[in-house]
Amino acid sequence: MRTSITGLTALALAMLATPVFAQDEAAAPEAESSITVSGGATLVTDYRFRGISQTDKNFALQGTISVSHESGFYATVWGSTIDDYVAAGGDQELDLILGWKKDFSGTTLDVGVLYYYYPGAEEIVPGYDSDFFEPYVAVSHTFGPVTGKLTAAYAPKASALSVGNGKEDNFYLAGDLSAGIPGTPLSVSAHLGHSFGPSYLTIGDEYTDWSLGATYTWKNLSFGVSYVDTDKSLINPLSGKNVSKAGVVGSIGVAF
Repeated sequence: MRTSITGLTALALAMLATPVFAQDEAAAPEAESSITVSGGATLVTDYRFRGISQTDKNFALQGTISVSHESGFYATVWGSTIDDYVAAGGDQELDLILGWKKDFSGTTLDVGVLYYYYPGAEEIVPGYDSDFFEPYVAVSHTFGPVTGKLTAAYAPKASALSVGNGKEDNFYLAGDLSAGIPGTPLSVSAHLGHSFGPSYLTIGDEYTDWSLGATYTWKNLSFGVSYVDTDKSLINPLSGKNVSKAGVVGSIGVAF
């Protein structure tokens, strides 16, 4: 909900300075704030990052809060529970995001930088370096009920991305299609991405991930289901599970 601190303060001062009469003119409408705050929480049956499970195919609790300005600048904090094998014992991931998003005659440009932060990531491996930056750019356009988006993200060379060859980098390219079904609260989506390695994000060779999903929205609640798969075989050394194998992911989310 948008509020104006300036408008509320001015109204309060006016009420203190002069008596209020029933015959007075109605107060002018409160001006909208140039800043918007939004957020939400989601329960998922499996947290998949670029097709690979970060929770050993178990449930995850996720939350986000975002502050955006009418100029297009925004700041977001997103967090999720994760499993021990992701960041040497850390049990949560925090994504800190700064970006700028603007619409140009139906085409939306979104650029920014994301910082991956893993609190407690040195529990298993003392001195382990887990955190890294990843600048990104995304371009999307809507064609009737269908929106297409192309995203490119590049993580510069960092110790956290190393798989034994010193500092390494990573490039990710993805395409997404989404569409609302007219006259219904249903929407569908499709995703195709490719991670270019080698780096810690690919755990060796590059690979491709893809997914198909559907979402039902009711008021500020959303219910989703998606099929996620990759062409990679990645075994969790702690559990023996193939965390890159195909799976169905369900979700329940609330937005505010």
